[in-house]
Amino acid sequence: MTAAEIIGKIFLPLSLAIIMLGMGMTLVPIDFTRIFKYPKAAIIGLTNQLVLLPIIGFLLAIIFNLNPTMAVGLMILATCPGGPTSNLITQICKGNIALSVTLTAIASIISILTIPFILSYALSYFGTETNVTIQLPIVDTILQIMVITVIPISIGMLIRKYKTDFAKRMEKPMRIASTVIFILVFIAVLAANYKMIGVGMKEVGLVTLSLNILTMGLGYVTAKFFKLNLKNTISITVESGIQNGTLAFVIATTILNNVEMGIPIGAYSLWMFITGGILMWYFGKRTEIDSE
Repeated sequence: MTAAEIIGKIFLPLSLAIIMLGMGMTLVPIDFTRIFKYPKAAIIGLTNQLVLLPIIGFLLAIIFNLNPTMAVGLMILATCPGGPTSNLITQICKGNIALSVTLTAIASIISILTIPFILSYALSYFGTETNVTIQLPIVDTILQIMVITVIPISIGMLIRKYKTDFAKRMEKPMRIASTVIFILVFIAVLAANYKMIGVGMKEVGLVTLSLNILTMGLGYVTAKFFKLNLKNTISITVESGIQNGTLAFVIATTILNNVEMGIPIGAYSLWMFITGGILMWYFGKRTEIDSE
């Protein structure tokens, strides 16, 4: 097993599961029921992620006149939902964690249907028709959501319910631990994929940065336009711009069997860690968010 495989299959999932456990200790059931009682924020987030994000990716591929392989690689990114990393960044930014987790889970399930449809069109449009039937690993995707996100958060919520004082004492230490793990994961991903990231920054650095900034900006602007509070705005901003890079790599290298399509994904991974880090630094130090 290579270093990249160890990081991707063992270190990263385990680290994120631990962080999700900590997140669960900050949540109570009403945090989730409130989302479905007042669904405006969830609808905005899902529309951004499942509809507008692929449109932006498609337009950027045309505007930057990308070659077919890079264009499809960019579209793979634009069709992927957020992942556990977006939940981690939301937590440190003091956003609405329940909203972030809900958006990740729902978008991941819906994308099982939307990704094959959008990518089939992209392959045809950009002239890279491979006659491959795009079939996502449905069981693996659902298991990833359950093992890394749902189960640890549920355990954390049980701890919050039965050991409330302990859970409250752990909020600050877990936020600090989340920041440390985020930095370690960033370094590990960079070290394991430095060759692909280096190539990606040369070939598609600008377009992937544009995708990241535009989608995060879209999340912020739409949330503000519909008068959402700051916690919900942070969650939608992060969910709109932080994609599930692991799923994107699987689609590019395993399903489409094209390593080159992973180049934009490598470049984007670097940008989203950098912009996510900036958001964590900016919002994480703001005490007034806690009062909302």
